[in-house]
Formats: sequence, structure tokens, C-alpha cells
Amino acid sequence: MKILLVEDDVDTRSYVSAGLKVRGHSVDESGDGNEGLLRASEHDYDVIVLDRMLPVLDGMSVLRSLRVGGTHARVLLLTALGDVDARIEGMEAGADDYLGKPFALSELIARLNAISRRTAHTNATTFLRVGNLELDLIAQRVSRAGRVIHLQPREWDLLKYLALHADEVVTRAMLLEHVWGFQSSPHTNLVDTHVCRLRSKIERDFLGPQMLRTVRGEGYVLSTKQSR
Repeated sequence: MKILLVEDDVDTRSYVSAGLKVRGHSVDESGDGNEGLLRASEHDYDVIVLDRMLPVLDGMSVLRSLRVGGTHARVLLLTALGDVDARIEGMEAGADDYLGKPFALSELIARLNAISRRTAHTNATTFLRVGNLELDLIAQRVSRAGRVIHLQPREWDLLKYLALHADEVVTRAMLLEHVWGFQSSPHTNLVDTHVCRLRSKIERDFLGPQMLRTVRGEGYVLSTKQSR
């Protein structure tokens, strides 16, 4: 991926940049919002990692300017502001994902991989399909091989998020944030319990390889592809 990293903290910028480069990504760096906006406007990037609190021009202003200007690069917003209102403001301004500080590099990379490979689903999309599993987004109905599967509301939210990220490893932290709205990981097996219940419903009585799999040490993946 070609990535623009806009972060004023030198240590954080160097740490993230080095971690991305060692994984084969091309990284351009900017230390303030004005320079970041200029670079993003003049070059095509797959993903922009944008700090919210920037000198000269703050990250939210950069983000809004990019979207008004028609820039379609995915944007991962970094911020030390962990409240729900701040997160909502960022997403409504056009961010594709949101990561609170401090963060683990592995989490940032997982989110970058997810948003860069994410299939574009427009507002006109009414169905999601993963193999013979189908989600009707309007009726909020799930079926597999033509057989309706009844889910609880939270199970529906969980499956929808996994289906939107089909074939991608989704971490527990990502599920806690996007399905439950937690900014930090509580000491609970909340995710594991719901995944277990969901798995029993979408796998039980169906032939074929398991679709909802646990990736040890990383998270979960919903996929029809065989694990290696």
C-alpha cells in the first residue's frame, strides 16, 4: 500500500513508519496538517493515517478538506480523545476507521489491512454474501443454503461486521469497538461468548468446512477459504 502518515509526534511517527515499511508498504510522512493536506491533495494514496491533534491545521479540518475536495483515499483517524462524541464526529466527517491512542502497532496494521481491502458497499447494497451464507440488510434476515437462521440483534450486528470484512482477520478489539462501542477492551469474554453462540447458529446442521474460525492470537475470520 501507498500510505501517507500525518503525525506531529516524532517518536510515534518514526515508530509507525518503520513498522509499515518493514512490512513492505510505501510511506510518506508529514508533521503538520497543512503539509499533510498538500501532500494528500497532490498525490494518490491508498490510505491516510491522520492524527486528529495536529499543529498549523488540525486533523478534522484536514479530513473535511480532503472529502470536500473529492479525495477518496481511505482515512484512519488517530486520536487521544476517546469519548463517543469524538469518534462519531470523526466518522461523520469522512473517516473510514478510528483508533484511539495509545495503540499497538499490530492493531493499527490490522485496521489498515481491513479498510484497504474492504469491498466498497454503497448505500444501494442490500445483500451481503459469503459462500452460501446471505444477509438481507433491509429485512435484517440471515439464511444459509436457503434456510433462515434466527439471530438476536447483537448477533446480527456481529455477523454483519464479520461479513463486511469477509476473508479478513478481525481482532477482538475491533469487534468491541464497532459492534459494542467500547473504546478499550474490558476484562471479559464478551466477544468470545457471542462468537461461540453465533458460530453454533450459522454452522450447526450445515455441511462443509467451518466458516467462522478463530485465528489464534489474532481474532476471527469469516471465510469459505480453507485455512492453511
